[in-house]
Amino acid sequence: MRPENILFAFSLTLFAGLATGIGSGLALLTRKTNTRFLSIALGFSAGVMIYVSTIEIFVKAKESLTGALGEKPGSWAAVAAFFGGMLLIGLIDRMVPKADNPHEMRKVEDMHPGPHQRGDGARLMRMGLLTALAVGIHNFPEGLATFTAALQEPSVGIPIAVAIAIHNIPEGIAVSIPVFYATGSRKKAFYYSFLSGLSEPLGAVIGFLLLAPFFNAVTMGILFASVAGIMVFISLDELLPTAREYGEAHLSIYGLVAGMMVMAVSLLLFL
Repeated sequence: MRPENILFAFSLTLFAGLATGIGSGLALLTRKTNTRFLSIALGFSAGVMIYVSTIEIFVKAKESLTGALGEKPGSWAAVAAFFGGMLLIGLIDRMVPKADNPHEMRKVEDMHPGPHQRGDGARLMRMGLLTALAVGIHNFPEGLATFTAALQEPSVGIPIAVAIAIHNIPEGIAVSIPVFYATGSRKKAFYYSFLSGLSEPLGAVIGFLLLAPFFNAVTMGILFASVAGIMVFISLDELLPTAREYGEAHLSIYGLVAGMMVMAVSLLLFL
């Protein structure tokens, strides 16, 4: 692996993670959520991630594993790693209480509380910090997924990084709202939101340092299949439900199809 490839992959992961700051900026600087745009954008992200995971990443993982282990063992290993990735991100999601889950829908309008909400600072600050922690936990495996995809296939890494970045925007809103309620400080709200996004590049760095000595066809195959499982789970469990909540049901599906089409064309361009 060349240093410039590692730097490129890390840069994409950093960009995706810090998109929580975009969500925070929207919450702090605007008065109303553009729900139609968010619904389409989140559906678009889901389409990109589902298409690239099933059509490109899983296929490459299976090829790598069958080449190293043989047709039958390699195929079984690819499927096991795919569902293992789903199990991992599912367990992480289950660890986060529903009230503090960053994927519970928040709107910019919630930044302007009524009088009964202003005095409950301690509870709201706790909610904001727990939400930031939850975002950090969720973003850790996402960072490794983005980094791995970009390191192995830069042409695949770019759209994945954009999709993850879009997915992180509502998370930034979710962190900012309770912190702003509790402190009245836009600076603190942005700071905690921005900080929560740093777990994404952190996940990339730690994962790379742990796995770099063991990089071979089997390791990369298992990691790639796991990444595919993680991204499909995120799309089905988080992106699409949130997209439907933000807008009309059909908007999320239009975004999904558009994301698949854009990802398909981008892959064809790099043949």
